[in-house]
Amino acid sequence: MPIAQDGGGGGSLVTLLMFGALIVGMYFLLIRPQQKRRREMMEQQASITIGDDIVTIGGLYGTVIALDDESMTLDIGNGVTARYARQAFGRVAPKQDNGSEAAGDGEPGTGDSAK
Repeated sequence: MPIAQDGGGGGSLVTLLMFGALIVGMYFLLIRPQQKRRREMMEQQASITIGDDIVTIGGLYGTVIALDDESMTLDIGNGVTARYARQAFGRVAPKQDNGSEAAGDGEPGTGDSAK
């Protein structure tokens, strides 16, 4: 006479808990940090003001000379202007101290090498 075995209900509960823990872990490791970065980027885009030196996501340096809800106009040098979507904002460029660049001692690694 064969003996009836349990359906293994305890094993399925452990599997369900592991699956739930995996989803919670994915949320805290992937989704939440991405939402935080997106929120910070949107705050930075909203805080752009005229006169800010910025870098676009394409690597273009410029000074903001006009803003509206959807776009920004940049002075990219020698009076040349370009209009970009606000989403093209990458970061605020570090302020340059023109006095120290002019008085550079010529050593490699000093000054702004991007010019």
